[in-house]
Amino acid sequence: MSMLFGGGSYYYLILILEAFCIIHCLRRGTQQKWLWMLIVLPVVGCFIYIYSEILTNRSTLRMPKVDVGAVLNPGVKLKRLEDELRFTDTFANKIKLADAYLEAGFTDKAVDLYQTSLTGAFAENEHVLAQLIVAYSEQARYQEIIPIAKKLYKLPQFPRSKAHIGYAIALENTGQVDLAEAEFKAMKGRYSYFGPRYEYGMFLVRQGRDEDAYQIFTDILNEVPQLSAMERKASKVWFGKAKDELKRLSAKSA
Repeated sequence: MSMLFGGGSYYYLILILEAFCIIHCLRRGTQQKWLWMLIVLPVVGCFIYIYSEILTNRSTLRMPKVDVGAVLNPGVKLKRLEDELRFTDTFANKIKLADAYLEAGFTDKAVDLYQTSLTGAFAENEHVLAQLIVAYSEQARYQEIIPIAKKLYKLPQFPRSKAHIGYAIALENTGQVDLAEAEFKAMKGRYSYFGPRYEYGMFLVRQGRDEDAYQIFTDILNEVPQLSAMERKASKVWFGKAKDELKRLSAKSA
């Protein structure tokens, strides 16, 4: 092989090309068809393989569909979901639109859809009830949150959810401060759960316990260097909020 191509770097280029083709065919499960040719005829076999399995196989080149319009203009997504619900009035379509409304800040519209969807077989739907807690929290309807939260409290997904944060805030705003703090403490954890921990810090600020809050925010930021790049990116917003609160508390105590 090196003699055919004059040796040198060509030899390594062929090895790289052959390795690429072999790995590709193994991943696609076509090794029985191609492996012998790639090994016995590495140069010719690779060119034939690339032409047959990559260049002429459109499925390998298909890019995932991205709704560019929805990314640039959230109203496009809402309009599409509204049309879908208008044409097919199902529980699933209603909840997809309600979730989109809530995410976009149209809380009243989201609540209307959630409430009307809680009928029949879906009267106790866990996702809808959890989303209602989040929406009611934004509307400051704290009294209505507590009975809903009690229905979800023992579910395994509840302890670190947005609904749990909403429940803790509802307890705080209905005069049950000690119970609220117990719920916030239950959401703590090192190197994780930065959203609930930030909310716990804010709870402490509202209770006039600035030193305790300062420690919460400091702990959050001290853990950042130990996280992976993906973990840092996922919780970036909470790190920024914690940093802002530390600055504010420092200025307040100066």
